[in-house]
Amino acid sequence: MTPIAPHITAFLQQRLPLERGASDNTCESYAYAFKLLLEFASRRLKTQPSRLFLEQIDAPMILSFLDYLETTRHNGASSRNTRLAAIKSFMRFVEYRVPSALEQVRRVLALPMKRTESRLVSHLTQQEMQAILDAPVPSDWFGIRDRAMLHLCFAGALRASELVGLCIGDLNMQPYASVVVHGKGRRQRCLPLWKETASALKAWLAIRGAVGTPEVFINARGESMTRSGFQYILRKHTKAASTDCPSILSKRVSSHVLRHTCALTVLQATKDLRKVSLWLGHASMQTTEMYTRIDPSVKLEALESIVAPRLRSGRFKATDKLIASLNTARIMHRRKATGR
Repeated sequence: MTPIAPHITAFLQQRLPLERGASDNTCESYAYAFKLLLEFASRRLKTQPSRLFLEQIDAPMILSFLDYLETTRHNGASSRNTRLAAIKSFMRFVEYRVPSALEQVRRVLALPMKRTESRLVSHLTQQEMQAILDAPVPSDWFGIRDRAMLHLCFAGALRASELVGLCIGDLNMQPYASVVVHGKGRRQRCLPLWKETASALKAWLAIRGAVGTPEVFINARGESMTRSGFQYILRKHTKAASTDCPSILSKRVSSHVLRHTCALTVLQATKDLRKVSLWLGHASMQTTEMYTRIDPSVKLEALESIVAPRLRSGRFKATDKLIASLNTARIMHRRKATGR
């Protein structure tokens, strides 16, 4: 029997960050997946997680775990697939470290991903987005900071992790305002900023103060802003914006919704999917194509360029007996009225 703990430790501390160059978010997501898996297996086998063996984490155990995620934790299919992807990545790592587990690994790798619905991404209208950006009152330290965060998050189509991880050295205000974003998968992109966004950012930097934290946005204690902290700020100002724009209440607003809104804004302005992909930092154009399904202007252009089939003309003829009798009664009444 092979203890599984040393292999998981090597996978999370060596394989992912050093050999594959995975981002901190990926490492954190994979670690959480194994936390859930080992806790489930320890309850099922009535043993401590540190005493589990690799041979016990077989295909039936993993299938039971995936079913537990959906039925007990009420995770969706996408979350289920994310956990399974982490397990498969680990099994491919184990395949070369423990040759005796080759058959077990093959069975786990054969487990299929669950098909997910391809839904339209959530986004905000121009009026809703403007209401959220106008919600912070720039009359104090917090209002100026929140205004800069919201403007930068929307203008740069930033993920929450990209926004809170932004450092002072990533900003460049001369000769034009731009920001270097450290994106998903260690991909960097340089984005120019609107004048309004640059003005909001300059106002925040002027009152930010000298603190030891390199990140641009900090909390009231002078520490770097966290993702949960930004989500709280966004929820607060979304609620405030709903008084002027009630339609916001029907939507679940998050940093990713702001990102989708920016993507649609760029697509509608440029009509170029490649520019949207560069703006968002996507590794593949296939990821960006989802925005064409939600933007009606692209389909309207195609509709206008196609010659529509002709509509056959004709007069309606009543075939229903009741309608026919009513028409007959109308004709008879008309003849009596004219004396014919």
